[in-house]
Amino acid sequence: MLPPEKPPPTDADDGFPLSSAILWRAYEQSHEAVLISDKENRIIAANAAFTRLTGYTAAEVIGQNPRILASGNAGPEFYNGMWESLSQYDAWEGEIWDRRKDGSIYPKWLCISVVRNASGLISNYVANFTDISASKQAADRLAQLAYHDVLTHLPNRLAFESQLAHALRVCEREGRQLALMLIDLDNFKNINDTLGHHTGDELLQQVARRLRESVRASDLVARLGGDEFVVVLPEIEGPQTAARVANKIQVAVAENYWVGEHLLYTTPSIGISLYPGDGTDPGILLRNADSAMYHAKNAGRNNHQFYASRMNEAAGERLQLENELRQAISSISPENCEFSLHLQPQIDTTTGRVVGLEALLRWTSPTYGMVSPMRFVAIAEETGLIQPLGDWVIWEACRITHQLRTHGIDDVRLAINISAQQLRHENLLLLIQGALACYDLKPQDIELEVTESTAMQNPEITLSILDQLSAMGIMLAIDDFGTGYSSLAYLKHLPINRLKLDRSFVTDIETDPNDAAICTATIALGHSLGLELVAEGVETEAQRAFLTHLGCDVLQGYLYSKPMPFDETLAYLKECRSASE
Repeated sequence: MLPPEKPPPTDADDGFPLSSAILWRAYEQSHEAVLISDKENRIIAANAAFTRLTGYTAAEVIGQNPRILASGNAGPEFYNGMWESLSQYDAWEGEIWDRRKDGSIYPKWLCISVVRNASGLISNYVANFTDISASKQAADRLAQLAYHDVLTHLPNRLAFESQLAHALRVCEREGRQLALMLIDLDNFKNINDTLGHHTGDELLQQVARRLRESVRASDLVARLGGDEFVVVLPEIEGPQTAARVANKIQVAVAENYWVGEHLLYTTPSIGISLYPGDGTDPGILLRNADSAMYHAKNAGRNNHQFYASRMNEAAGERLQLENELRQAISSISPENCEFSLHLQPQIDTTTGRVVGLEALLRWTSPTYGMVSPMRFVAIAEETGLIQPLGDWVIWEACRITHQLRTHGIDDVRLAINISAQQLRHENLLLLIQGALACYDLKPQDIELEVTESTAMQNPEITLSILDQLSAMGIMLAIDDFGTGYSSLAYLKHLPINRLKLDRSFVTDIETDPNDAAICTATIALGHSLGLELVAEGVETEAQRAFLTHLGCDVLQGYLYSKPMPFDETLAYLKECRSASE
């Protein structure tokens, strides 16, 4: 390094002149790379930190122009701006990418100062710089976390909102149409609750990949949270384009998934809103797609629905009903309960005696009055409210059974419907044991009914739980049999005692040969497996006679009685007992 052109500076406090040796050590031992060039911008000195950072020794660069370090990433405009700043302000600093001796490029923060002599003419340029690779990586990681979903690496809600707003501005400027699809996975909550969050997370990652592969590179796929995804198609010819993509997504997502040792299935319910017809604001488009998605759920799931204005009304009503349901469940107490169990008798076809009662949940809302179970049970299952509500049903059913026993009715079993979430909840066995003990009941006093579709979800887990319930001595039944896709090979391994023939086959048994054939085959199948057959929905004498002829063991339906509250049920049972004596 050349000696200073001016006398060494003096420290004002100590009156202590800084020697050239001290300046040299500061220069050489600096952790920042320092490069000095002359007025012609030829390198005349470089410190040890420069060598460590670039790989070049001082001897290799002295006499060279600093451009030997350039990576080629910056264009003429960049360097023109740099020299303009040096000319005006004698200084420039900023980020620049350079190349090391080994050819690798890296980002650095560069500060250049102009040194002038006593005449004000440029004598040197002094540059000092540091490698900022680590800080840039950290910044890039923070940006990734801020705008991308950690699990799936798709854009998150924040990025989605920004990109959607930009896409809408482009559509407005260029007169294009846009489709927004809100996608919710069917049955995901059951998988997550049953197999754990790790399995659920892996499933979400696979779904994300399939969604990305189902659309164009220019389309936006994002995860809003949970099992909700969104797809934005910024350039479509019309609704038919969106429908075509939705069909493609349905097929892709519905294919089976291997997660560890588990073979899983899920399907998408898709709601679609269109710009500009269904809204020009991001929030409105998303809300309308959400309404359409719930319509897809109500239409049977695994389908797509386009938004229509009437859906907002239905969605608003559903939200209000959900809020009312939450309030009703949270406020359950002996003094205040909007729920009740109505009981429907089950009649033995041979003796005509009442051998069982099915407990059917009813809700009387202060706002809506009597709400159909078809409405509120579906909402409870979607929102997870079915768990606390189902727990109440078990306790209430046991209480009612105890009451029947106190009135001398000790030969009638009470059947309780169990949801998929309840069946796989870790506390189910303890809950049932506690309720039975509390009301001094035997396991044989109750029967648990599981729908065919529930039994077929995760068969290994279902079999394990049913085995434990059966070992307790509890009667088990498959409800709605014939509406699902049971494997007979699997069915014979379940520890069940009863098959309940779905009412849809009983309704037209007298006029529809197919229904008659299904009933005949099912009763024969059940008996061959040693099971008792129960037919639901029996409403006419002709249906009773037909089913009795086929050998059906137990009948249930309006022909005998509608579901009744406890007092009416008790009177009915006493009347039946008196008539048989």
